[in-house]
Amino acid sequence: MPITSSSQARVSLLARATRVATLAGIMGLGVAPVSPAAETPEAAQCPPAAYAMALRYQQQSAEVAALQRQSYALATRQLETLLASRDDEKPAAIMTDLDETVIDNSALLVRDLKACHDFTGWDTWKAWEREGKPTLIPGAREFLELAASRGVAIYYVSDRYEENKDATVTTLKALGLPGVDDAHVRLLGPSKSVRRQAIAKDHDIVMQLGDSLHDFADDFSDKTPEQQKALVAEQAQHFGKDWIMLPNASYGSWSEATLTAWDKPFSDR
Repeated sequence: MPITSSSQARVSLLARATRVATLAGIMGLGVAPVSPAAETPEAAQCPPAAYAMALRYQQQSAEVAALQRQSYALATRQLETLLASRDDEKPAAIMTDLDETVIDNSALLVRDLKACHDFTGWDTWKAWEREGKPTLIPGAREFLELAASRGVAIYYVSDRYEENKDATVTTLKALGLPGVDDAHVRLLGPSKSVRRQAIAKDHDIVMQLGDSLHDFADDFSDKTPEQQKALVAEQAQHFGKDWIMLPNASYGSWSEATLTAWDKPFSDR
């Protein structure tokens, strides 16, 4: 999804990507394979190649498709439980993110990678919103149709650009998603926290879905990965209940986290 300064997901990996690019070229996404021992100028000039393995996993792996279906199967079971047990007089609502939660934008990211363009600058996203053809995340439409059939209001809350709202609404309708109209699609402007509060004035938000922690609560914004992990532990009761997380290996607030290696020297293998 397009990321704002209020979320940490808009970060570039380029500071670390050059060395990794030599390993990622084998991913078959238009970047020539290069061995670490024989790094070429071409590889050094294409740091975005470091994203290739993550994109292959996100777009092509059956494992991600299984995780996505698993997330929506869990959401389906939990929704029935939450609706049966709630006592709020306000009408029930679901708040869901769009990108990499309901719709798959990986084709844009792969196109940019093949052009050796760093998609985490988000400068190609507006054209994609207007002209691109995202696909549905497996299980998303079926779950949302079930929610609509139970009388649950669905709010699509995304950091897509407000100036492209008509195009986003058209895209969502073309994908056959329920309850899509101007009032139920809330795009970039106020923070997600503010948009969540606005929805909660008139609705009981029984469930939230997203691919990034800030989709669920503002507490996760502007935090380090370690701080986010601590917050996840503190908020563990929500995950798999009224917060449903979808996998996204393509981009996120973790993008520049320091990796932890085994301390045994590689030469001792």
